[in-house]
Amino acid sequence: MIEPISRPSRGTQLRQREVAERIKQYILHHRLRPGDALPTEAELCAAIGASRSSVREAIKALTALDIVEVRHGYGTYVGTLSLAALVESLSFRGLLSRSDDYQVLSELVQVRQTLEQGLASAIIPALGEDLRGELERLTDEMDERARAGETFIEQDREFHLLLMKPLGNELVTQLTAAFWDVHAIVAPTMPTTPESVRETVAAHRAIVRAASAEDLQGFAEAIAAHYAPVRRHLRENRGH
Repeated sequence: MIEPISRPSRGTQLRQREVAERIKQYILHHRLRPGDALPTEAELCAAIGASRSSVREAIKALTALDIVEVRHGYGTYVGTLSLAALVESLSFRGLLSRSDDYQVLSELVQVRQTLEQGLASAIIPALGEDLRGELERLTDEMDERARAGETFIEQDREFHLLLMKPLGNELVTQLTAAFWDVHAIVAPTMPTTPESVRETVAAHRAIVRAASAEDLQGFAEAIAAHYAPVRRHLRENRGH
């Protein structure tokens, strides 16, 4: 049982934060996992010492953060704990930052490149033949779509997630997906050229080739080449 909240409320917002914190404490105290059911609303109110209205508002806030999930007709469950809130916040910042030289996009490119290059020594030996084959297939699909004048957003996303898959690190995978999603939302505001698209496809192919050859330096260079078109655009348009 979590100790009931005894401090007087100092306003609705603070009360909601207090109750939300107690709900998170309840989840941790009872060692609940994603997908586990929370108590009924009445039981939760009694457990954390809060009113029904306060609990309902706190649940709404925690739902927006994917900490809890409300399944109508079934109850409230521990959420998937995704990085959806981070994606939404960074995406909005990125869309606003066009007036500031695409600052968020520039930072995202730096983080993504640093993450992939920094983990190269762990990624390369962990990539088995099957995964390398999947990466080659995705690169071929990108090439085909590029030649047809089509985008390859889904293939690109899957490619970068597959790179991280053999590490078995869920946080790295979630961060990669989150940063990629923000990048995908913000980057379409930038113009692309057939040359930059071909350059991107070639960089993906070079990544696979370097991984297959266990060429750490080549892998790092291919990752840098992948982000080169975006960096070039940011550099050329800085201050415009």
